[in-house]
Amino acid sequence: MTTAVATSTPLTAADRCDRCGAQAYLRVELVSGGELLFCAHHAREHGEALKEVAATMVDETDKLVAPAVSADTDR
Repeated sequence: MTTAVATSTPLTAADRCDRCGAQAYLRVELVSGGELLFCAHHAREHGEALKEVAATMVDETDKLVAPAVSADTDR
């Protein structure tokens, strides 16, 4: 998904998906004004259509990647 730098504030746990109410990881600022928020699932589902109407997109789905777990052999 294409990400553009936007002037909006970072997404927080309080930002919820406009489709299902899950935590939002994508903010779409519309060319026509206003914004939409989406969870990662709905961002992928509607990604192509959103690109057509977006002035900017802030994609924070990289927050969902689990940190690497180090192999601890002393356990």
